[in-house]
Amino acid sequence: MDENRKQQSPIAWVLGQTGDHGGQYVLSVILAVIGVAFSVAPYFVVVGIIHALMDGRQDFSFYLTRCLIIAALWLGRVLFHALSTSTSHRATFAVLGEIRKRCMEKLTRMPLGTVLSESSGALKNTLVERIDSIETTLAHIVPEFTANLLVPVIMVIYIFTIDWRMGLASLVTVPIGMFCYALMMVGSGDFYQHTITATKALNDTAVEYINGIQVIKVFGKTKTSYERFVHDAYEAAHSFIDWMRASILPMTFAMVVMPATMVSVLPIGGLLVKNGSLSPKDFVMIIILSVGLITPLVTLMSYSDDLRTMGTIFGEVRSILDAPEMVRPDTGSTPEKNDLELKDVHFSYQTEKDGNEGKKQENEVLHGVSMKIPEGSFVALVGPSGSGKSTIARLIASLWDVTGGSILLGGEDIRNLPQEVYADKIAFVSQDNYLFNMTVRENIRLGKPSATDAEVEEAARMSGCHDFIMGLENGYDTMVGSSGGHLSGGERQRISIARAMLKAAPVVILDEATAYTDPENEAVIQRSVSKLTEGKTLIVIAHRLSTIVDADRIYVVKDGKICEEGTHEELLAHHDLYEKMWNAHMEVKDNG
Repeated sequence: MDENRKQQSPIAWVLGQTGDHGGQYVLSVILAVIGVAFSVAPYFVVVGIIHALMDGRQDFSFYLTRCLIIAALWLGRVLFHALSTSTSHRATFAVLGEIRKRCMEKLTRMPLGTVLSESSGALKNTLVERIDSIETTLAHIVPEFTANLLVPVIMVIYIFTIDWRMGLASLVTVPIGMFCYALMMVGSGDFYQHTITATKALNDTAVEYINGIQVIKVFGKTKTSYERFVHDAYEAAHSFIDWMRASILPMTFAMVVMPATMVSVLPIGGLLVKNGSLSPKDFVMIIILSVGLITPLVTLMSYSDDLRTMGTIFGEVRSILDAPEMVRPDTGSTPEKNDLELKDVHFSYQTEKDGNEGKKQENEVLHGVSMKIPEGSFVALVGPSGSGKSTIARLIASLWDVTGGSILLGGEDIRNLPQEVYADKIAFVSQDNYLFNMTVRENIRLGKPSATDAEVEEAARMSGCHDFIMGLENGYDTMVGSSGGHLSGGERQRISIARAMLKAAPVVILDEATAYTDPENEAVIQRSVSKLTEGKTLIVIAHRLSTIVDADRIYVVKDGKICEEGTHEELLAHHDLYEKMWNAHMEVKDNG
């Protein structure tokens, strides 16, 4: 990101996102200007009517014609205002939709760790509610800013052409009102920032409370958890209440004083008429024009909070769009071989330093990991919890980028391969299995969108989940619910495995994929995995060591390093960490 882009204001950034819809905004402004012309013209017609009355004209048809002209001008103003705002709304909906799409596409290119470091509630709030909330402001601000600026400018210029003294008189209340407005804005930056922080905290707490309601109820933490929610709700509400309480007095004076143009226009104009330096007709015209002079400016001022909110929201959007991403080429050749090799791999997480918000520090969790995984081999990663097994699996799956060293596929650094090419090579099933709120059939078909129903069902049979699927209310056409919530953890896992098997990728990674399955189904899955991965590279992370005794190579990971490697028999002969893990596993299995 270049320096100019960093310094670009949020509003300028928004205007730069109009793209192909810039023409619609231009048309909206043109229509708004025409609407302004229709809204200003009636003032001059009214002045003509008053002049005629003052001259004693009694031609009824003259006045009827002028009233019809005013009605036509009013209709024209309404028509062009509607055309202007509808045009800007269509453009705004399209722009916000494209911004959302860009954000979602960006998330797929960002390292998984960067995405996971953000609160899901905050991301959802930004991409859905927050962006949606500024639609009205963005749609109205372009045409209505134009209209609300042009109306007073045209009127003031015309008043000055009649009498410069009355022009100044009509503006006397402006500096007083602006001074009150400036007082209202004192400290508004801190108040506004507090509302943003408090609202985000409430949103995160609400999402956490809803997602964790089962744990809260089971462990009897309903009262304490709800107290936190109530506290955050109170803070969010009072962040606005306190701001309004501090602003209400100067805001009231600004809104009352600024539009009160008659306070200065009437006495000054009366004196000028009395001494003969201003004609009564011109005085009447100035009175009529002055009545509606300041109201559009007050409307403009009312947009200040909306503009600030819009700037904050798009600042959040920019933080997503400007985030570092995993750089991959758009085109490239596909490696012929599917052997993998990790060369001196290092990986670090970024976390905030204690007491130094915003400052990051590197926490290295992998320290020079090297291993070779021949094509078609069965390799297992084992080790204590938190040793780095899953991190290695995610790095191989290209969910993150290494911070040091390299990972090779067929002798080619995976960072030099297009993301689509490498993704076609990998089937990844993690211990956190996610299902979309679609049918069972469509969730499995995600592994191969072109698969037939028969292929989907065959993959389900081979993965040991056909029987339980047929026992569901609508079989394969059963909706799984949000995040697969209508199914058990084990059922979600087996469907995820079926999805990976259907993909038929040459490299299969199972990250403790059988963690929630019972022994009987785990045996079924292991047999089906062995059959379906013949000739493929299989990488398994397992907490049940009995499932990987036939692995061609077992790597024992401890504290982010490979401390042992070999076959099951070789590792037992070493009388080291693996033997202790095996003995502990067998003891648990025997007792079970």
